[in-house]
Amino acid sequence: MKRTISTDDAPEAVGAYSQATTDGSTLYTAGQIPLTPDGELHADADIATQTEIALDNITAILAAEDLGPENILKTTVYLADIDDFGDMNETYKTYFAAEPPARSAVEAGSLPKGVDIEIEAVASYPEA
Repeated sequence: MKRTISTDDAPEAVGAYSQATTDGSTLYTAGQIPLTPDGELHADADIATQTEIALDNITAILAAEDLGPENILKTTVYLADIDDFGDMNETYKTYFAAEPPARSAVEAGSLPKGVDIEIEAVASYPEA
């Protein structure tokens, strides 16, 4: 059965979507951009900072379910400019010390609110 997930530690969902949904075995986050939980947009920050904020949001959503980055199976990284991949990757890899998840990274062109990055994740719950 589907259940929605919401936390005050990540930006509020402001459209027809949830921060995340789960069926109890897999969790799917909405795409996270460099928007802080208090609504501060960092669209003009460098790609490393934007990556960090997006991943902090994902980490906060996972924490609401007692999960962490180690539970992420796959991420999709949308970049406004694929030339930012290297700098994004330097920050990204600090979140996954061992056994990083599968990842796709694509140049998406125009992203919401003029940001340079959006990241979504799929995570699994540990077996009880």
